[in-house]
Amino acid sequence: MSTEPNRIVHLDQTQPNRRRGGDLRALLTPTSVGATSGFMGVAIIQPGERIGEHYHPYSEEFVFVVSGSLEVDLDGDSHPLRPDQGLMIPRDVRHRFRNVGSTEARMVFHLGPLAPRPELGHVDTEETEDAAQLGART
Repeated sequence: MSTEPNRIVHLDQTQPNRRRGGDLRALLTPTSVGATSGFMGVAIIQPGERIGEHYHPYSEEFVFVVSGSLEVDLDGDSHPLRPDQGLMIPRDVRHRFRNVGSTEARMVFHLGPLAPRPELGHVDTEETEDAAQLGART
């Protein structure tokens, strides 16, 4: 019998993060499962929504589109992303995701290695409507 803690995390056990647009759910993280090399989650993006432009100074980002029609801007160049396609985004590359379809899009993401501290891992280069609304509430 294993003495390891359960490392299965259901989407319903996570809180929505809408600060950057879309609904970002970090599932497998240092806090939730003791990960030491990176973290993984799901982005749920409704039609017309976007995840605002940002970059990661310490991490590469790997994405896999599960459903929906997305476009990704990489340092200003737009590319289509469709279901069953994966993408690796090198560190320091500015990127934004947009749902250009008529249905919800879902994308799995993984970032690694971890930044020295969580607040250093993500640099926003634009503000989304969700971030502006959250700022107005505080």
